[in-house]
Amino acid sequence: MIDIRPATLESWLSYLEKLHPKMIDMGLERVKKVRDALKLKPEFPVITIAGTNGKGSVCAMLESILGCASYRVGCYTSPHLLRYNERIRIDRHEITDEVLCEVFAEIESARESVQTTLTYFEFGTLAAMLIFLRSRVDVAILEVGLGGRLDAVNVFDTDCAILTSIDLDHTDYLGSTREAIGQEKIGIFRADKPAICAEPDIPGNLREKMRAMNVRLYCIDEAFSYTADHLQWRYQGVSGRHCSLPLPALKGDCQLQNASAVLAALDVLEEVFPVPMDAIRRGLVEVTLAGRFQMISARPVIILDVAHNPAAARRLSANLETLPVKGCTYAVVGMLKDKDMAGTLRALKNNVDCWLISGLDVARGASANEVLQALEEAGVERRNILHAFPDVQSAYVYAHEHASDDDRICVFGSFHTVSPVMTGLGESDS
Repeated sequence: MIDIRPATLESWLSYLEKLHPKMIDMGLERVKKVRDALKLKPEFPVITIAGTNGKGSVCAMLESILGCASYRVGCYTSPHLLRYNERIRIDRHEITDEVLCEVFAEIESARESVQTTLTYFEFGTLAAMLIFLRSRVDVAILEVGLGGRLDAVNVFDTDCAILTSIDLDHTDYLGSTREAIGQEKIGIFRADKPAICAEPDIPGNLREKMRAMNVRLYCIDEAFSYTADHLQWRYQGVSGRHCSLPLPALKGDCQLQNASAVLAALDVLEEVFPVPMDAIRRGLVEVTLAGRFQMISARPVIILDVAHNPAAARRLSANLETLPVKGCTYAVVGMLKDKDMAGTLRALKNNVDCWLISGLDVARGASANEVLQALEEAGVERRNILHAFPDVQSAYVYAHEHASDDDRICVFGSFHTVSPVMTGLGESDS
């Protein structure tokens, strides 16, 4: 029998999307079988990041600071905005199509040998670790996809776990309360290993459950903390105080909470890989992360934000309030139908004057009519809903054509909402 494998990255991704009957299949047994068949046992330190929001920002800051300290850094994040290659990086460079196709073929052979299935995300997680091992990285940063305890990333033991935040999202999989969701997320913690908790409002008896895991627990406002003004910030942690730190290049008030968690992790890992202060300062200033309160224009103000749940929308709303504009605010919004659409939109209704809504042409995408219904449920008056559009790009073009220099355009709701706008910007620049 002739073994025919996909020849391009695009064909591989199409194949992986159809390989498993479910997009999300919680559990570790299948991934462990393929991991063991591939003999994936990292000998370098692993930092694992879970949380409802803030994971991507923490990964980006860690990646930037450790890179500035001259470590060879592997970073695995999801989802991607423009290219799948964004998910796996070494030294802040995306992995090439050729390397991805090569490791996908190797993983597929291992999967077939143990006669199991893998989801799209599970395949990518194994690919990231295989690439990091082959590339001999000094440290790997792994972002959890969903939850933590049963996420594919959790088949690799962590040397330091970071929990960024706990809020309601993916309730069909993780539970309907913050405590239940937090219970899933702390599944990445390991006994006798440092666990950084940047969530200031720990729900229920989750703190006691964390301590019962015999982890080295470091909680914000207890083991570490921060204060700030509009020019600089100060960090207090287990290694002492760092003053006059530059504000992170990532915009938004929440970024100091994220940055303090990063510094706490570097504190407790200092004996493993020390990081000088100049690398911390450079890393904070040089860090980049597309789609997180990303301002791409000043007149009119244009902001891209992948906020897709109520907690993230509340943070986006607070950030918008810190940057008032003279004119009106247009919101270009598309969402996934398995999200709390009404709750997300309700968090922003007082900061938006005109809503431009679009359906998302993806498997879980909500139609424009479903977004409209969610807006009405959120209490948005119909007179403020300007128009429904066939796609996100059309809504954005309309906003850009009608906004004055004193107005603001905010594109949010999903990675799938921000992505086509970013694609359009790239095409207009070429």
